[in-house]
Amino acid sequence: MAGTVDSIDVATLALALKATEPSELANAVLLDVREPWEFETARIEHSVNIPMSTLVARIDEVRALQSTPDTPMVVICHHGMRSMQCARYLAGQGVERVINLTGGIDAWSTQIDPSVPAY
Repeated sequence: MAGTVDSIDVATLALALKATEPSELANAVLLDVREPWEFETARIEHSVNIPMSTLVARIDEVRALQSTPDTPMVVICHHGMRSMQCARYLAGQGVERVINLTGGIDAWSTQIDPSVPAY
């Protein structure tokens, strides 16, 4: 539903991304809205970096990331606050299936993949 933002925790996302059975989240767009230096420091594999500071100007690029309007888009930041702001903005712009990653890359690093540096 347009205008709403769901949330997902890192454990649920990790399971969905690793699932051998097809799931709706297996093909999710992973949109990282942190600054480029943060993205270079630590990131989830296959994520796309479009910083919050450029999101408004790049909204068409963000829309184009979804292969279909119902392709889930998981928005990622450091702890989950910037990503929630961005997710709400995207939902308000009519982007569907927007999901905020609770805990962000920090939770991913500490709970899922310790090879991803914490900062």
